[in-house]
Amino acid sequence: MNEAVRDFEEFVTARGPRLLRAAWLLTGDAHLAEDLLQTVLAKVWPRWKRIADQNPEGYVRTALFNTYASMWQRRWRGEIPHGELPEVAERDDAFATVDLERTLVEALRQLPPRQRAVVVLRYFEDLGVAETARVLGCRPGTVKSQTWKALGVLRAQLAVPEPVEAEGDDVHA
Repeated sequence: MNEAVRDFEEFVTARGPRLLRAAWLLTGDAHLAEDLLQTVLAKVWPRWKRIADQNPEGYVRTALFNTYASMWQRRWRGEIPHGELPEVAERDDAFATVDLERTLVEALRQLPPRQRAVVVLRYFEDLGVAETARVLGCRPGTVKSQTWKALGVLRAQLAVPEPVEAEGDDVHA
């Protein structure tokens, strides 16, 4: 087997689940997430020899978010019909975690694409402001403002109280 093929397969095996999770958080749908990741990996493969020695995860992650953004721009995102309203989970409910994840994904789906990408990168991929700005190709100030706006929307949708700030705290850090 060719060394590049083996290296690519090892990368996908090691990093694929995390990249798929990011794709799922962006799209809110398992099938769309798989399609998104597969599209990105197909785009990256011809360039693999060139990027493998640099920062392949960063390159693939950037491609993932850029491809998601271009997919979102091409598609109409209208209302999503639901037959029934979701039930409220009880404290001792064995499925509370699944319900919470679904609620969070639905709230994320209501955010504009850039805000959603910022939230996923900052809080699910655990990237800093500078790294998020680099991945999205914007300034750190844009990341901070988009984070602030997105968190405000999520707090309102999820009925989470605003955090109490101590003197000198920087909300945008």
